[in-house]
Amino acid sequence: MEYITADDKSKLEEELSDRVKRRKEISDRIGRARELGDLKENGEYHAAREDQGMNEARIKLLEERLASAVVADTDDVPADMVFLGATVKLRDIATDDEDLYKLVGEASGRYDLDYVEVTSNSNLGQALMKTHVGEQIRVDLPRGAKTFEIVEIVS
Repeated sequence: MEYITADDKSKLEEELSDRVKRRKEISDRIGRARELGDLKENGEYHAAREDQGMNEARIKLLEERLASAVVADTDDVPADMVFLGATVKLRDIATDDEDLYKLVGEASGRYDLDYVEVTSNSNLGQALMKTHVGEQIRVDLPRGAKTFEIVEIVS
């Protein structure tokens, strides 16, 4: 089970719809490439077939995620609790460094934001979920265990 926001769900449904619509376009490309003749050395045909496979794999993944996802209702979440959509300031206990993290259901993949996106199903995301300001959390990260203090909930 994966928690996502209503916006995340909309984005996933939109991408799924776009990819389902692309099926016809890819199928037409395969048909046109097939008409060119010898399929063994037909780069256009093989590229279109590869696109079709990747598109179908992504459609399957999106359908599975949407089927198992739970849209989080953030209306009744207390203001001092970290929940999906919250941006929190964490202090690394070992180094005293402070950084902003946003708990998201689906990462945007952008690196130009003022905060680090943390998905709800990651180790840090699971540790942050339902914590409060002032609490400390211990997280097993790829570079080893870290302990953070939740300094404040920014939004």
